Amino acid sequence: MNVRRSAAVLAAVAVIGAAPPAAADPSPSPSQAFPSALYGGKDPKFDGVWRQSLALLAQDTVGVKPAAKSVEWLVRQQCADGGFASYRADPTTACDARTMLDTNATAATVQALSALGGHDAVTGKAVTWLKSVQNKDGGWGYSPGGASDTNSTSVVIGALTAVGEKPEQVEKGGKSPYDALLKLALGCDGDSAGAFAFQPDEKGKLAANADATAAGVLGALGKGMLVKPGEKTKATKGESCEDPNTPERAAANGAAYLTKALAKDGHLSSALAGADPQPDYGNTADAVVALAARGDTGQAEKSLSWLEKNSSTWAAQNGPAAYAQLIFAAHATGTNPRDFGGADLVKQLNATGPAPQTAEKTRAADEKSDSDSDLFGVWWYVGVCLVAGVGIGFLFSGRRNRQQL
Repeated sequence: MNVRRSAAVLAAVAVIGAAPPAAADPSPSPSQAFPSALYGGKDPKFDGVWRQSLALLAQDTVGVKPAAKSVEWLVRQQCADGGFASYRADPTTACDARTMLDTNATAATVQALSALGGHDAVTGKAVTWLKSVQNKDGGWGYSPGGASDTNSTSVVIGALTAVGEKPEQVEKGGKSPYDALLKLALGCDGDSAGAFAFQPDEKGKLAANADATAAGVLGALGKGMLVKPGEKTKATKGESCEDPNTPERAAANGAAYLTKALAKDGHLSSALAGADPQPDYGNTADAVVALAARGDTGQAEKSLSWLEKNSSTWAAQNGPAAYAQLIFAAHATGTNPRDFGGADLVKQLNATGPAPQTAEKTRAADEKSDSDSDLFGVWWYVGVCLVAGVGIGFLFSGRRNRQQL
């Protein structure tokens, strides 16, 4: 499961009173049959729609046209009311009260299909559903009715922006998503100054969360997962923290917190209870995107360089969503994802699912070119034989460059 969703999933589990999901088996058993249109080989129960959305959005970002059946699979996951579950094994069966709808999956789908274009009816229904489950504080939880959290609220803001909505005008009880985010932004005291919390704890206290901070910075800026490289601004290192009373100020504070957290080792870390902290590749990639969104590219570029050197094993283990996160980070900093520390992230992402349409066309063109080349070779040979009779020889040399996605 994508690390960015883990805290939200556990929060949703707490809401419905179920046991936390077990980690997916990294290599499915032969008896497991997942849809051929789906990206990734792990059990999609908890992240199928999420990872599909990220994969398609990443492909579109780099000019790759996804396989039509993969897009259609995502569209068919929608329930009649407009919402999306994390995964529906049989989309021909109507959603009912037992279907666990997922704000994160719904918002990610909106961002992906909006980028691809041609799916206004689907995204329109999805946004209408998201508005219908907005909490009274202006935010969203992972599941409808769950307490608002920074990650869910921010990914929904990205969806609203993707369809041309103004998040500040999407209100419930007079509260907008930005009001919800500001309540989850920490003040300027101590080592946690400027960070965002995921959710308040049982006592209502806020604790700094690096991944929530990366999401919060993007949300406060009104941006989604895809950030275009922008003009560089002054670095946030050393920037004073101020009262987070506006979304812009909260974003600046959050960026300063991330810069400080990344400066030591170039990456963020996380740890399970009782274990030593380990590099958190996904959260680091999210932080790179968040910093780049503000133009704070100094630390973003340093951390991206760290990812280029260290993230290959993590990405291979975690599949399409991980490759997509790295592509988003590369894109946000103006880095070529096809030469990411010597690796081609686009090719690696494409290999986790159906061949994209552009790749299919490229192969067809190559096959035609090979056929034409063979025909040319016959006539070249005949020509050489003819001119050899009058004592004249020619030397032909050539090289055909092919780019394979």
